[in-house]
Amino acid sequence: MRGLGLRGVAGLLAVLLAVSLAGCSEGGGEGEGELTIGLLLPSRAVPRWEKWDRPQIEKRVKELCSECRVVYANAENDAASQRQQMTSMITRGVSALLLDVVDPKALRSSVHAAQREGIPVVAYDRLAEGPVSGFVSFDGAQVGRLQGQELLKGMGARADGGGVVMVNGDPSSPNAAWYEDGARTVLQDEVRILKSYSTLGWRTENAHDHMSAAISALGPGAIDGVLAANDSIAAGVVSALKSARVTPLPPVTGQDADLDAVQRIVEGEQYMTVYKPFRQEAEAAAAMAVALARGNDIDSLVTTTVDSPTTEDVPAILLTPTAVTRETIGRTLVRTGVYTVGQICTPKLRPACARAGLAR
Repeated sequence: MRGLGLRGVAGLLAVLLAVSLAGCSEGGGEGEGELTIGLLLPSRAVPRWEKWDRPQIEKRVKELCSECRVVYANAENDAASQRQQMTSMITRGVSALLLDVVDPKALRSSVHAAQREGIPVVAYDRLAEGPVSGFVSFDGAQVGRLQGQELLKGMGARADGGGVVMVNGDPSSPNAAWYEDGARTVLQDEVRILKSYSTLGWRTENAHDHMSAAISALGPGAIDGVLAANDSIAAGVVSALKSARVTPLPPVTGQDADLDAVQRIVEGEQYMTVYKPFRQEAEAAAAMAVALARGNDIDSLVTTTVDSPTTEDVPAILLTPTAVTRETIGRTLVRTGVYTVGQICTPKLRPACARAGLAR
Protein backbone atom coordinates (compact mmCIF):
# COMPACT_ATOMS: atom_id res chain seq x y z
CA MET A 1 0.00 0.00 0.00
CA ARG A 2 1.28 3.45 -0.76
CA GLY A 3 0.28 7.05 -1.28
CA LEU A 4 -2.59 9.03 0.15
CA GLY A 5 -5.90 7.45 1.10
CA LEU A 6 -9.00 8.53 -0.78
CA ARG A 7 -9.92 10.94 1.97
CA GLY A 8 -6.54 12.59 1.59
CA VAL A 9 -6.92 12.73 -2.17
CA ALA A 10 -10.30 14.39 -1.86
CA GLY A 11 -8.94 16.98 0.54
CA LEU A 12 -5.94 17.70 -1.65
CA LEU A 13 -7.99 18.23 -4.78
CA ALA A 14 -11.12 19.82 -3.38
CA VAL A 15 -9.84 23.35 -3.98
CA LEU A 16 -9.74 22.92 -7.75
CA LEU A 17 -12.37 24.66 -9.87
CA ALA A 18 -15.13 23.42 -12.21
CA VAL A 19 -16.05 23.59 -15.88
CA SER A 20 -19.09 22.49 -17.85
CA LEU A 21 -19.03 19.00 -19.36
CA ALA A 22 -20.40 17.57 -22.58
CA GLY A 23 -21.51 14.18 -23.87
CA CYS A 24 -19.92 12.54 -26.88
CA SER A 25 -22.98 13.29 -28.99
CA GLU A 26 -22.41 17.00 -28.43
CA GLY A 27 -19.21 16.66 -30.47
CA GLY A 28 -17.19 19.58 -31.77
CA GLY A 29 -13.44 20.13 -31.78
CA GLU A 30 -11.47 20.70 -28.62
CA GLY A 31 -10.96 24.35 -27.80
CA GLU A 32 -7.58 25.95 -27.29
CA GLY A 33 -6.19 25.08 -23.86
CA GLU A 34 -9.04 22.66 -23.21
CA LEU A 35 -8.45 19.15 -21.89
CA THR A 36 -10.87 16.38 -22.85
CA ILE A 37 -11.49 13.17 -20.95
CA GLY A 38 -13.19 10.36 -22.84
CA LEU A 39 -15.56 8.21 -20.77
CA LEU A 40 -16.47 4.81 -22.23
CA LEU A 41 -19.00 2.76 -20.25
CA PRO A 42 -19.99 -0.80 -21.16
CA SER A 43 -23.77 -1.09 -21.16
CA ARG A 44 -27.17 -0.03 -19.91
CA ALA A 45 -28.17 -3.56 -18.89
CA VAL A 46 -26.74 -2.93 -15.41
CA PRO A 47 -28.48 0.16 -13.98
CA ARG A 48 -25.48 1.52 -12.10
CA TRP A 49 -23.55 2.75 -15.14
CA GLU A 50 -26.02 5.42 -16.18
CA LYS A 51 -27.60 6.03 -12.77
CA TRP A 52 -24.48 6.37 -10.62
CA ASP A 53 -21.15 6.13 -12.40
CA ARG A 54 -21.58 8.51 -15.32
CA PRO A 55 -23.07 11.46 -13.39
CA GLN A 56 -20.63 11.04 -10.50
CA ILE A 57 -17.61 10.98 -12.80
CA GLU A 58 -18.82 13.99 -14.76
CA LYS A 59 -19.55 15.89 -11.55
CA ARG A 60 -16.15 15.17 -10.04
CA VAL A 61 -14.24 16.07 -13.19
CA LYS A 62 -16.15 19.34 -13.20
CA GLU A 63 -15.13 20.00 -9.60
CA LEU A 64 -11.47 19.14 -10.17
CA CYS A 65 -10.63 20.68 -13.50
CA SER A 66 -11.65 24.05 -14.88
CA GLU A 67 -10.09 23.33 -18.25
CA CYS A 68 -11.56 19.83 -18.68
CA ARG A 69 -14.63 18.49 -20.42
CA VAL A 70 -15.99 14.95 -20.71
CA VAL A 71 -17.07 13.20 -23.89
CA TYR A 72 -19.15 10.09 -23.35
CA ALA A 73 -20.12 6.89 -25.14
CA ASN A 74 -21.92 3.70 -24.09
CA ALA A 75 -21.07 0.44 -25.86
CA GLU A 76 -24.41 -1.28 -25.19
CA ASN A 77 -22.39 -4.39 -24.27
CA ASP A 78 -20.89 -4.67 -27.77
CA ALA A 79 -17.09 -4.88 -28.03
CA ALA A 80 -17.04 -3.83 -31.71
CA SER A 81 -19.02 -0.69 -30.86
CA GLN A 82 -16.65 0.11 -28.01
CA ARG A 83 -13.64 -0.25 -30.32
CA GLN A 84 -15.23 2.20 -32.74
CA GLN A 85 -16.05 4.63 -29.93
CA MET A 86 -12.50 4.44 -28.61
CA THR A 87 -11.03 4.93 -32.09
CA SER A 88 -13.20 8.02 -32.52
CA MET A 89 -11.97 9.48 -29.22
CA ILE A 90 -8.34 8.73 -30.08
CA THR A 91 -8.78 10.36 -33.48
CA ARG A 92 -10.22 13.53 -31.97
CA GLY A 93 -7.25 13.70 -29.64
CA VAL A 94 -8.70 13.35 -26.16
CA SER A 95 -6.31 14.04 -23.30
CA ALA A 96 -7.10 10.87 -21.33
CA LEU A 97 -9.51 7.94 -21.50
CA LEU A 98 -11.60 6.34 -18.75
CA LEU A 99 -12.41 2.88 -20.09
CA ASP A 100 -14.85 0.43 -18.53
CA VAL A 101 -14.05 -2.35 -20.93
CA VAL A 102 -16.66 -4.68 -22.42
CA ASP A 103 -14.12 -7.31 -23.50
CA PRO A 104 -10.47 -6.84 -22.45
CA LYS A 105 -9.01 -8.99 -25.21
CA ALA A 106 -11.09 -7.32 -27.93
CA LEU A 107 -10.05 -3.83 -26.76
CA ARG A 108 -6.37 -4.61 -26.20
CA SER A 109 -5.33 -3.25 -29.62
CA SER A 110 -7.28 -0.04 -28.92
CA VAL A 111 -5.39 0.49 -25.67
CA HIS A 112 -2.14 0.09 -27.60
CA ALA A 113 -3.42 2.60 -30.19
CA ALA A 114 -4.08 5.12 -27.43
CA GLN A 115 -0.58 4.63 -26.07
CA ARG A 116 0.93 5.26 -29.49
CA GLU A 117 -0.89 8.60 -29.59
CA GLY A 118 0.28 9.50 -26.08
CA ILE A 119 -3.21 9.15 -24.57
CA PRO A 120 -3.22 7.58 -21.08
CA VAL A 121 -5.93 5.01 -20.37
CA VAL A 122 -7.45 4.51 -16.92
CA ALA A 123 -9.23 1.16 -16.59
CA TYR A 124 -12.45 1.76 -14.68
CA ASP A 125 -14.13 -0.97 -12.64
CA ARG A 126 -12.82 -3.73 -14.97
CA LEU A 127 -9.12 -4.22 -15.66
CA ALA A 128 -8.41 -3.69 -19.36
CA GLU A 129 -5.50 -5.43 -21.07
CA GLY A 130 -2.60 -3.65 -22.71
CA PRO A 131 -0.58 -0.67 -21.44
CA VAL A 132 -3.14 0.97 -19.15
CA SER A 133 -1.85 3.79 -16.97
CA GLY A 134 -4.03 3.08 -13.94
CA PHE A 135 -6.93 1.05 -12.56
CA VAL A 136 -9.76 2.01 -10.20
CA SER A 137 -12.18 -0.60 -8.89
CA PHE A 138 -13.41 -2.51 -5.87
CA ASP A 139 -11.67 -5.59 -4.52
CA GLY A 140 -13.45 -8.23 -6.58
CA ALA A 141 -12.21 -11.15 -4.53
CA GLN A 142 -13.71 -9.53 -1.45
CA VAL A 143 -17.01 -9.04 -3.29
CA GLY A 144 -17.13 -12.79 -3.93
CA ARG A 145 -16.12 -13.64 -0.39
CA LEU A 146 -18.87 -11.44 1.03
CA GLN A 147 -21.41 -13.13 -1.22
CA GLY A 148 -20.21 -16.57 -0.17
CA GLN A 149 -20.13 -15.74 3.53
CA GLU A 150 -23.61 -14.24 3.56
CA LEU A 151 -25.01 -17.10 1.48
CA LEU A 152 -23.76 -19.59 4.07
CA LYS A 153 -25.40 -17.53 6.81
CA GLY A 154 -28.65 -17.45 4.87
CA MET A 155 -28.57 -21.22 4.33
CA GLY A 156 -28.33 -21.86 8.06
CA ALA A 157 -28.05 -25.57 8.88
CA ARG A 158 -28.10 -26.41 5.16
CA ALA A 159 -24.74 -24.70 4.76
CA ASP A 160 -23.19 -27.96 5.97
CA GLY A 161 -23.02 -29.87 2.70
CA GLY A 162 -26.04 -28.22 1.08
CA GLY A 163 -26.50 -27.74 -2.66
CA VAL A 164 -25.72 -24.41 -4.32
CA VAL A 165 -26.25 -23.15 -7.85
CA MET A 166 -23.81 -20.48 -9.08
CA VAL A 167 -25.12 -18.02 -11.67
CA ASN A 168 -21.99 -16.07 -12.51
CA GLY A 169 -21.35 -13.00 -14.64
CA ASP A 170 -20.36 -12.50 -18.25
CA PRO A 171 -17.29 -14.61 -19.12
CA SER A 172 -15.79 -11.77 -21.17
CA SER A 173 -15.60 -9.59 -18.04
CA PRO A 174 -12.48 -10.05 -15.89
CA ASN A 175 -14.57 -9.16 -12.86
CA ALA A 176 -16.83 -12.18 -13.32
CA ALA A 177 -13.97 -14.60 -12.69
CA TRP A 178 -12.68 -12.39 -9.88
CA TYR A 179 -16.04 -12.55 -8.08
CA GLU A 180 -16.47 -16.27 -8.71
CA ASP A 181 -12.99 -17.13 -7.45
CA GLY A 182 -13.59 -15.13 -4.28
CA ALA A 183 -16.90 -16.87 -3.66
CA ARG A 184 -15.48 -20.32 -4.27
CA THR A 185 -12.77 -19.80 -1.65
CA VAL A 186 -15.57 -19.53 0.90
CA LEU A 187 -17.97 -22.13 -0.47
CA GLN A 188 -15.73 -24.91 -1.72
CA ASP A 189 -15.25 -26.79 1.55
CA GLU A 190 -18.72 -26.06 2.93
CA VAL A 191 -21.31 -26.84 0.25
CA ARG A 192 -21.76 -28.77 -3.00
CA ILE A 193 -21.72 -26.68 -6.19
CA LEU A 194 -24.46 -28.43 -8.15
CA LYS A 195 -24.47 -26.23 -11.26
CA SER A 196 -22.43 -23.25 -12.41
CA TYR A 197 -23.43 -20.95 -15.26
CA SER A 198 -21.92 -17.95 -17.06
CA THR A 199 -24.44 -15.21 -17.84
CA LEU A 200 -23.85 -13.42 -21.14
CA GLY A 201 -24.23 -9.66 -20.85
CA TRP A 202 -25.14 -9.97 -17.15
CA ARG A 203 -28.69 -10.05 -18.51
CA THR A 204 -31.70 -10.84 -16.35
CA GLU A 205 -33.36 -12.95 -19.03
CA ASN A 206 -30.26 -15.12 -19.44
CA ALA A 207 -30.05 -15.64 -15.68
CA HIS A 208 -33.75 -16.63 -15.70
CA ASP A 209 -33.01 -19.28 -18.33
CA HIS A 210 -30.06 -20.65 -16.35
CA MET A 211 -32.05 -20.90 -13.14
CA SER A 212 -34.99 -22.52 -14.92
CA ALA A 213 -32.60 -25.10 -16.36
CA ALA A 214 -31.11 -25.77 -12.92
CA ILE A 215 -34.54 -26.28 -11.36
CA SER A 216 -35.52 -28.64 -14.16
CA ALA A 217 -32.31 -30.66 -13.89
CA LEU A 218 -32.01 -30.79 -10.10
CA GLY A 219 -35.49 -30.38 -8.77
CA PRO A 220 -36.37 -27.46 -6.48
CA GLY A 221 -35.76 -29.42 -3.31
CA ALA A 222 -32.07 -29.89 -4.10
CA ILE A 223 -31.28 -26.17 -4.29
CA ASP A 224 -30.42 -24.77 -0.88
CA GLY A 225 -28.87 -21.51 -2.05
CA VAL A 226 -28.04 -19.50 -5.17
CA LEU A 227 -24.86 -17.48 -5.68
CA ALA A 228 -26.02 -14.79 -8.12
CA ALA A 229 -23.18 -12.54 -9.23
CA ASN A 230 -25.11 -9.25 -9.29
CA ASP A 231 -28.59 -7.83 -8.82
CA SER A 232 -29.61 -8.04 -12.48
CA ILE A 233 -28.77 -11.74 -12.39
CA ALA A 234 -30.51 -12.11 -9.02
CA ALA A 235 -33.69 -10.65 -10.56
CA GLY A 236 -33.71 -13.41 -13.18
CA VAL A 237 -32.96 -16.07 -10.58
CA VAL A 238 -35.78 -14.97 -8.28
CA SER A 239 -38.20 -14.73 -11.20
CA ALA A 240 -37.39 -18.30 -12.27
CA LEU A 241 -37.75 -19.62 -8.72
CA LYS A 242 -41.13 -17.92 -8.34
CA SER A 243 -42.30 -19.13 -11.75
CA ALA A 244 -41.44 -22.69 -10.68
CA ARG A 245 -43.35 -22.11 -7.42
CA VAL A 246 -40.31 -22.90 -5.28
CA THR A 247 -41.33 -22.41 -1.64
CA PRO A 248 -39.69 -21.24 0.46
CA LEU A 249 -37.27 -19.37 -1.73
CA PRO A 250 -33.63 -20.29 -1.09
CA PRO A 251 -31.27 -17.44 -0.16
CA VAL A 252 -30.06 -15.58 -3.24
CA THR A 253 -27.07 -13.22 -3.32
CA GLY A 254 -26.53 -10.12 -5.45
CA GLN A 255 -24.31 -7.09 -6.02
CA ASP A 256 -24.67 -3.36 -6.78
CA ALA A 257 -27.47 -2.47 -4.32
CA ASP A 258 -29.95 -1.73 -7.13
CA LEU A 259 -33.18 -0.29 -5.74
CA ASP A 260 -35.31 -3.21 -6.94
CA ALA A 261 -32.84 -5.61 -5.29
CA VAL A 262 -33.06 -3.72 -2.00
CA GLN A 263 -36.83 -4.00 -2.23
CA ARG A 264 -36.54 -7.75 -2.89
CA ILE A 265 -34.35 -8.03 0.21
CA VAL A 266 -36.96 -6.19 2.31
CA GLU A 267 -39.63 -8.51 0.95
CA GLY A 268 -37.54 -11.63 1.65
CA GLU A 269 -37.08 -12.67 -1.99
CA GLN A 270 -33.34 -11.91 -2.13
CA TYR A 271 -31.07 -12.49 0.83
CA MET A 272 -28.31 -9.94 0.29
CA THR A 273 -26.50 -7.62 -2.05
CA VAL A 274 -23.04 -6.06 -2.08
CA TYR A 275 -22.92 -2.27 -1.85
CA LYS A 276 -19.98 -0.66 -3.59
CA PRO A 277 -19.87 3.08 -2.85
CA PHE A 278 -19.87 4.19 -6.47
CA ARG A 279 -19.22 7.79 -5.53
CA GLN A 280 -15.83 6.83 -4.08
CA GLU A 281 -14.95 4.86 -7.20
CA ALA A 282 -16.07 7.64 -9.54
CA GLU A 283 -14.20 10.31 -7.61
CA ALA A 284 -11.00 8.28 -7.51
CA ALA A 285 -11.21 7.61 -11.26
CA ALA A 286 -11.90 11.26 -12.03
CA ALA A 287 -8.88 12.33 -9.96
CA MET A 288 -6.65 9.84 -11.75
CA ALA A 289 -7.90 10.82 -15.22
CA VAL A 290 -7.53 14.55 -14.53
CA ALA A 291 -3.98 14.09 -13.24
CA LEU A 292 -2.97 12.09 -16.30
CA ALA A 293 -4.71 14.49 -18.69
CA ARG A 294 -2.59 17.28 -17.21
CA GLY A 295 0.58 15.24 -17.61
CA ASN A 296 1.03 14.70 -13.88
CA ASP A 297 2.02 11.44 -12.19
CA ILE A 298 -0.47 9.54 -10.03
CA ASP A 299 1.85 8.17 -7.36
CA SER A 300 0.12 10.15 -4.63
CA LEU A 301 -3.27 8.75 -5.62
CA VAL A 302 -2.73 5.02 -5.96
CA THR A 303 -2.82 2.58 -3.05
CA THR A 304 -1.56 -0.66 -4.61
CA THR A 305 -0.65 -2.35 -7.90
CA VAL A 306 -2.32 -5.17 -9.84
CA ASP A 307 -1.31 -7.43 -12.71
CA SER A 308 -3.34 -7.98 -15.88
CA PRO A 309 -2.68 -10.84 -18.33
CA THR A 310 -0.50 -8.44 -20.32
CA THR A 311 0.89 -5.89 -17.85
CA GLU A 312 2.47 -6.15 -14.41
CA ASP A 313 2.31 -3.60 -11.62
CA VAL A 314 -0.55 -1.47 -12.93
CA PRO A 315 -1.00 1.45 -10.47
CA ALA A 316 -4.36 0.87 -8.79
CA ILE A 317 -6.92 2.00 -6.27
CA LEU A 318 -8.98 -0.90 -4.89
CA LEU A 319 -11.89 0.11 -2.68
CA THR A 320 -13.74 -1.90 -0.04
CA PRO A 321 -17.25 -3.33 -0.67
CA THR A 322 -19.90 -3.89 2.01
CA ALA A 323 -22.46 -6.67 2.42
CA VAL A 324 -26.10 -5.57 2.80
CA THR A 325 -28.85 -7.69 4.32
CA ARG A 326 -32.34 -6.78 5.50
CA GLU A 327 -30.96 -6.01 8.96
CA THR A 328 -28.31 -3.59 7.66
CA ILE A 329 -30.16 -1.66 4.92
CA GLY A 330 -30.79 1.25 7.28
CA ARG A 331 -27.20 1.90 8.25
CA THR A 332 -25.53 1.01 4.93
CA LEU A 333 -27.90 2.54 2.39
CA VAL A 334 -30.35 4.90 4.12
CA ARG A 335 -28.05 6.69 6.56
CA THR A 336 -25.44 7.15 3.85
CA GLY A 337 -27.97 8.77 1.53
CA VAL A 338 -28.03 6.13 -1.20
CA TYR A 339 -31.81 5.76 -0.88
CA THR A 340 -34.51 7.23 1.30
CA VAL A 341 -36.99 5.10 3.20
CA GLY A 342 -39.66 6.56 0.92
CA GLN A 343 -37.86 5.27 -2.17
CA ILE A 344 -37.50 1.77 -0.74
CA CYS A 345 -40.80 1.41 1.06
CA THR A 346 -43.58 1.51 -1.49
CA PRO A 347 -47.11 1.12 -0.10
CA LYS A 348 -46.97 -2.61 -0.83
CA LEU A 349 -43.72 -2.97 1.12
CA ARG A 350 -44.61 -0.90 4.17
CA PRO A 351 -45.44 -3.88 6.41
CA ALA A 352 -42.19 -5.60 5.41
CA CYS A 353 -40.28 -2.35 5.92
CA ALA A 354 -41.71 -2.03 9.41
CA ARG A 355 -40.52 -5.54 10.22
CA ALA A 356 -37.08 -4.57 8.87
CA GLY A 357 -36.94 -1.48 11.05
CA LEU A 358 -37.33 0.92 8.13
CA ALA A 359 -39.80 3.49 9.31
CA ARG A 360 -40.47 6.95 7.86
